[in-house]
Amino acid sequence: MAQERNTEELIIEAAKKIFVKRGLAGARMQDIADEAGINKAMLHYYYRSKDKLFEIVFNEAIGKVLGRLSAVLNQPMPMLEKIPAIVESYIDGVIDAPYLPMFVLNEINQQPEMFIQRLKTMGNFPNILLFLKEIVEAGKQGQIKEVSPIQLLLNILSLCIFPFVARPLAQGIFQLDSVQYNILMEDRKKVITEVIFAWIKV
Repeated sequence: MAQERNTEELIIEAAKKIFVKRGLAGARMQDIADEAGINKAMLHYYYRSKDKLFEIVFNEAIGKVLGRLSAVLNQPMPMLEKIPAIVESYIDGVIDAPYLPMFVLNEINQQPEMFIQRLKTMGNFPNILLFLKEIVEAGKQGQIKEVSPIQLLLNILSLCIFPFVARPLAQGIFQLDSVQYNILMEDRKKVITEVIFAWIKV
């Protein structure tokens, strides 16, 4: 039983690597089997299809981050408290799943409609429209400047996401190992918040 669990975990980790490199469309079961160090017949014994494997990897990766974000977005709190909480939630989620940004980026580029549909059918998908309304309301109440809610959300997301997408390049240029890079990302939480606040604070 323990051996089966270990084999399943090995396959899932191999699938993550292959899906990140090639996306769902470009990945082959043989690639995943080779990465896991098992034969294709054994892979099919545990997981009958590439789509099933993708669903498991996708749900695990996205589910954790979306769950954290939803928990923050659904909490009633002042906008100047909610924004730092969103930043912290996202960065913590991606530090725990460093393969996630490239995984998502590949899927968005290869099959955006299917990817968005998968997101929307997940039970913990954040209520983005509600958050946008909260931004508008915070502007009207004078908590923050009246800014475009979409621009604000895009700024938060891009400031959070880019360092993870560009991680191999940044680590190479700045000569940082994984521990040092994660420390840099912890500090980035404060930096992003300061940048956003410089724009929206009254």
